[in-house]
Amino acid sequence: MKAELHCHTRLSDGSFTFDEILDLAIQSEVSHLAITNHDTTQELASMVDKGLKRGVEIIPGIEISAYDFIRNRRIHILGYFVEPGHAALDTLCSPLLEMRHEGCRTAVDRLIEAGYAITWEQVLHYAEGGTGVYKQHIMHALIDQGYTASIYGELYKKLFSRGLNGEQPGIAYIPTKYVDAGDAIRAILAAGGVPVLAHPGQYRSFEAVPALVDAGLQGIEVWHPLHGPEDEERARGCAEEYDLVMTGGSDFHGFYGEKEVELGSKSPGIDTVQLLRARKPSTSKL
Repeated sequence: MKAELHCHTRLSDGSFTFDEILDLAIQSEVSHLAITNHDTTQELASMVDKGLKRGVEIIPGIEISAYDFIRNRRIHILGYFVEPGHAALDTLCSPLLEMRHEGCRTAVDRLIEAGYAITWEQVLHYAEGGTGVYKQHIMHALIDQGYTASIYGELYKKLFSRGLNGEQPGIAYIPTKYVDAGDAIRAILAAGGVPVLAHPGQYRSFEAVPALVDAGLQGIEVWHPLHGPEDEERARGCAEEYDLVMTGGSDFHGFYGEKEVELGSKSPGIDTVQLLRARKPSTSKL
């Protein structure tokens, strides 16, 4: 059996419903599954119950979209065993959800003005049942209208370019004001959860580890589809130096993923679940 500690549903930017993912987990021999939707804990309580009935332990989680303001780069913080609906998480993350949704609406308006034959209603259809619109939903609409054949292709890079290295930002790029990574860690701890640094190789966030540990970081994601051997080795080194739990997951998004992955393909081992559970704050109810 395997542990899958990084998975998204349609509630955020995944293309599969939870029920579909639960079916897939059983097929893939995943016995421990963390649902880590972006900036929300919606429906986690019911997911835990559904998993229990089918023999899969659902770990209530979250992935907070945060920022390293010292180095000016994005940084994602995973939280495990959080209390769903906890005020600390809702207060921190609700503005993020609203800003992302409204930013995507502005992006769609810009695309329509530029001549792309899509509509806001069409994009909303792909995001139905979720917490708001994501870039993947916009790209899905562009795929269906024949502008591209993939989510993360040349068109995505052109439209959503952040304008780094002196380049002009893409017309659909809308800056988002993320939360401080230390605040994300503290909110997860307040919610009885275990904060873990997500895919540090992807966002080059290794340098932030000492400060994040000071804020209460308890783990680091070693195994991830976008990590190469050097990233894994560096993450292992951080784990050993700062006594962090080494985690891993496929970062499953279904059709909306940056690369095709199998659920459970980056399992860190079931023992990791117990290591994380042991790091829960003593006041935690979970």
